[in-house]
Amino acid sequence: MQENVLNTDLNGKVAVVTGAGGVLCSAFAKTLARAGAKVALLDLNFEAAQKYAEEIIAEGGAAKAYKCNVLDKDICQKVAEDVETDFGKCDILVNGAGGNNPRATTDKEYFEIGDIDAETKSFFDLDSDGVGFVFNLNFLGVLIPTQVFAKQMVGRAGCNILNISSMNAFTPLTKIPAYSGAKAAVSNFTQWLAVHFSKADIRVNAIAPGFFSTKQNASLLFNEDGSPTARTGKILAATPMGRFGEAKELEGSLLFLLNNEAAGFITGVVLPVDGGFSAYSGV
Repeated sequence: MQENVLNTDLNGKVAVVTGAGGVLCSAFAKTLARAGAKVALLDLNFEAAQKYAEEIIAEGGAAKAYKCNVLDKDICQKVAEDVETDFGKCDILVNGAGGNNPRATTDKEYFEIGDIDAETKSFFDLDSDGVGFVFNLNFLGVLIPTQVFAKQMVGRAGCNILNISSMNAFTPLTKIPAYSGAKAAVSNFTQWLAVHFSKADIRVNAIAPGFFSTKQNASLLFNEDGSPTARTGKILAATPMGRFGEAKELEGSLLFLLNNEAAGFITGVVLPVDGGFSAYSGV
């Protein structure tokens, strides 16, 4: 395996990553494996998780994919038992499963008179089931795996939970109210968990990525011909570094927050990794 950027030693640790079939969370899984952890890659899309598990194994790491629905506690419990049988008790939980849904997204950034009767999906047309799905996926999709895997952590020193929030949690983006609100809930829940587990020697923190180009948001950022959308122009104009982030640029934050020597007194933190987006007023 390649050496990790902070020399964080996770040998002997068992790491569980939800949403590990995605671009960012698969990168997290690889980073943890390179640091020496045995990694369980959980995803509803088993084939995607399996692909990345095989890539980790090919690099010399220890990994296994598991099909998991983070909204089903019984399934999560069964997976947790399987992970414990295969690797041992969970030491690190990365709650990366999440996402948005078109049913919870408006067509336009700003409401205009006439939109109610127009051929456009306005705020008034948002599907309540779609909004509920987004909230559940992003919030309950953190709460339920934490309920299951944190049971394996209590009473054992040096365990960590790392949630994946978003810059939407600080300032909501237009068009995606449910996703923004759900990620704000994740940030708040991170702080709540940090306090709740503070006497159990479990640190709980979060990373809030700024704008990273992934399969999930590609249709918002690029046209079918590959040219940037108007929304991409706005994003880059509001990002002082003037570009999208790359998955590897989250590696240092991940390893730092999980390093019990370097970050042993840090809990309840939501760390922005955003190219300066949150610091820029637009002027």
